[in-house]
Order: sequence, then C-alpha cells, then structure tokens
Amino acid sequence: MEKLLKIVIENNRSWTKHGKVASYIPELAKANPNALGIHIFDLDCNEFCAGDYKTAFTIQSVSKVIILICALMDKGKETVFSKVGTEPSSDPFNSIIKLETRHSHKPLNPFINAGAIVCTSLVAGDNGIEKFERVLGMMKKMADNPTIQVNFNVYQSEKLTGNTNRAIAYYLKGANIIERDVEDVLDAYFKLCSVEVTVKDMARIASVIANGGIAPWSKKRLLPQKVNQIVQALMMTCGLYDASGEFAVNIGAPSKSGVGGCILSVVPKRMGIAVVGPALDESGNSIGGKKVLEEISEKLNLSIF
Repeated sequence: MEKLLKIVIENNRSWTKHGKVASYIPELAKANPNALGIHIFDLDCNEFCAGDYKTAFTIQSVSKVIILICALMDKGKETVFSKVGTEPSSDPFNSIIKLETRHSHKPLNPFINAGAIVCTSLVAGDNGIEKFERVLGMMKKMADNPTIQVNFNVYQSEKLTGNTNRAIAYYLKGANIIERDVEDVLDAYFKLCSVEVTVKDMARIASVIANGGIAPWSKKRLLPQKVNQIVQALMMTCGLYDASGEFAVNIGAPSKSGVGGCILSVVPKRMGIAVVGPALDESGNSIGGKKVLEEISEKLNLSIF
C-alpha cells in the first residue's frame, strides 16, 4: 500500500503548480504550495502514509464535519434542520446570496460558511468558549490525539479578516436563525477553523465515521449511528461545495475539504483517508489532493456507487 501511495503522490505532484494557496486569510498564504501528502487509517488499525504527510495545517472547513456532529448530538436532528437545510449549493462556500433569496433565510447546508456558523451556535455551551471546547474535545477523541490545539497566529488572522463571515452571521441574527450573541459564536467558529492538525489526525477522524461512529482502536462508540449516517450523506452531497457532484462522480467517497488544503474522505466499512495539498483550485479544494484521491479511488475501487 505504501509503495502504491508513493507512486500516486509522485504521479500527481505536478498538479500543485496549477493551484494557488488561500490568501484571503494572510497566515494561510504562508503555506507551501508544493506540499502533497496522504495518510490512510483502515478499520484494522493499519496506517499507511506517503509524501508530505508530516505537514501541519489548520483544519479550516473540515471542522464543519465535527461542528455538525456536535450540533446533532447536542440539539437533535429536528432542531438543527429547522435552522439549516440539507441541499447542495452551486455557489461559493462564503456566498451570502441564497440567504436573501430563500424564503426561509436558512443556509442551504451545514458545510457552507453560513450553515457552519448556525451549527456552531447550536453546539452545547453557554458561551463561545464552552462551544469551542465541546467541539475541540470531540476532535481530540475522534483523532485519538489529546494534544491538538489552535494555531493562534491563524486564529488572529481569521478574526481580523473575517468580515464576510461577520456579514453572514449578522444577517442570520437579523433573520432569527442565530439566537446567540453573534461575536461569541464567531469567535468559537474562527478558533475551530484554526485548529492545527496533520493528515494522520484527519485520517483517524475519517476512520471513526467509516466505522459507523465507532473508534477502530478502542471499539468505543463516539457517534450515534444516525448522526454518523446524516454526516456521511451531507459529506457526499455538499462536502466539496460547488464541486461536490464532480467529486462524487470521480472519487465517490463521502468527503469534506478545507482551504488549508485538506480533504478528509470516508470509505465506509473500509478506511479513513486524508490528503493535504495547500494549492487550491477555483472552488477552494486541494487541486493535487483531488487528483491523488481520484487515482487511489480508481486503483482500490473505493467509490461507494
């Protein structure tokens, strides 16, 4: 497997030259655009890695998966989906257009910024600090890594430049979708996007979802089965923003991307996969990471379809 992964990484490394690192958050612009790495964690606890797998990066929008998990566990399906929809979006991840034009004003799904901010407001906790700690605690459990922490330089950068997210959040407050203090919710959201991880952490998180919500290493249930099903369905249909349909056709695994360059992929009943490649395509997804997953999916027959 490792030999295969090394070949696949080298086959696709040239794709990184066709993308650009995220620069709208100044700290993210410092990432190495040529980095490309992968880690696989299967349900027998075998681990395989290749390329720049030791590269640390901030979780960014992949955090939306764990935010949704916590919101569903804390408030239940009915409450969560009374505030946020379950439909794919054809717009960019930070778009505000549909909030105004939809009759309900609900964000289309939990994986665009508007939906994730709403879900953050629904996580258990009386304030932003408690909400942040609740989600961070779940990240640590799912990654089996108690040392995961925030990259405070990225957090400060996100907070200083997050004006579009502020506009989205205040609009949602005005539409009575968010009931909590907006700045409190945003602070938790910015911190959660700024948690620093590696592909090893993310592959383990993916393996829990692949194993029906049960940690492969301890056999302990971390997520209710129904929550696990909902999360996978939304990852499949909405996880790569306006490129989700193309990704389903070419890779066929429930996945979630982030502008830090990570794509987390779940192969149900088989393995969790995470790739990192900070050079992004026009949709904000890792351009090299997508190509790596496409080749691996074809060679290992990973599509769920």
